[in-house]
Amino acid sequence: MEKTDHLARETSLGRITITSDAIAQIVGQVATECYGVVGMAGRRGLQRLRARDRLTSGIDVNGRGDGLELELSVVIEYGLNLAEVAAAVRSRVAYEVERQTGLPVASVEVRIDDVRRSD
Repeated sequence: MEKTDHLARETSLGRITITSDAIAQIVGQVATECYGVVGMAGRRGLQRLRARDRLTSGIDVNGRGDGLELELSVVIEYGLNLAEVAAAVRSRVAYEVERQTGLPVASVEVRIDDVRRSD
């Protein structure tokens, strides 16, 4: 796999192509369901984002020969152990992406961009 906007997997029945955006949607959905995650942190500053863009904001998906490299920026709830929340996010994202896409995950980098009280 190489850095492109889509990733492909060959099977005995043919080829399956998954866009990076589809994988980013999975990553964003799984991350925001994790305990302690208030939301995704965007790189676009304080612009208003469409609902679809809020889930994928701050997520990078890259393919390599040994699997997907995923980077995501999150906002964590104030008062929680940041390392534990990040480890849970990393583990759950890797598991769900592999389960839903069939593509191996080489690494998941979780960047904590902010800490806030949940609303």
